[in-house]
Amino acid sequence: MIRIDLSGKLALVTGATGELGRVMVRTLARAGADVAVQYHRNRAKAESLVAEVEKTGRRAVAVGADVTKKNSVAAMRKRVADVLGEPDIVVTNAVIQYQWREVLKQAAADYEGQFRSCVLQSVLVAQTFVAAMIRKKWGRIIGINTECSMQCWRTQSAYVSGKRGMDGVLRVLAREVGEHGITVNQVAPGWTISENRPESDETACYRQQVPLKRRGVDQEIANVVAFLASDLASYITGAYVPVCGGNVMPGI
Repeated sequence: MIRIDLSGKLALVTGATGELGRVMVRTLARAGADVAVQYHRNRAKAESLVAEVEKTGRRAVAVGADVTKKNSVAAMRKRVADVLGEPDIVVTNAVIQYQWREVLKQAAADYEGQFRSCVLQSVLVAQTFVAAMIRKKWGRIIGINTECSMQCWRTQSAYVSGKRGMDGVLRVLAREVGEHGITVNQVAPGWTISENRPESDETACYRQQVPLKRRGVDQEIANVVAFLASDLASYITGAYVPVCGGNVMPGI
């Protein structure tokens, strides 16, 4: 029987208290990984997730950090290393939230925010955590991208600019660290149903354009993250994997 087995691995999930992040944490723990739960402001939710993970028999720690700042990411690495060890798997899920507007109305600060939380986070995570992966000759970097990167619809410009920049960094990183047994991939969710974002009649138009005629659920995103973190995906790197029911389809 084929199964995802992350026993003996340590995963760090940024943005772990968010709608998708919390399900990634639970899923990685169920697959056998210990988990470091990064949060920015929601300490209570992070500690609640830690308690959930520990109930499964896995180890966990909540760690506060600003993933857009080098010193904060370095402090996060030290905290995680002191309590659990050096992460084998890092999932970059954190992103700054903002109000989407058309290009002519979008504030410059929103583009800067997306750059910091998408591009700069990816760079800082690589510079901070990859060295230990190189020593182990094993590692997984998994960036959470979006179907929007391929759509480029109205009002998406700041989000798309950040995520497409992240895509460039991670594809180059995949080439640079592959020889060390480290894979670098991206998961690109569609408009996903989650704990606090349920299905509604307002999404009918979206559902109709999706080939599978439904929205995905948070667990379906987490499943792909767990797969890419495992040895089942040992020969996949540099990939952008849409998990959106076929709403976007990368060409060849």
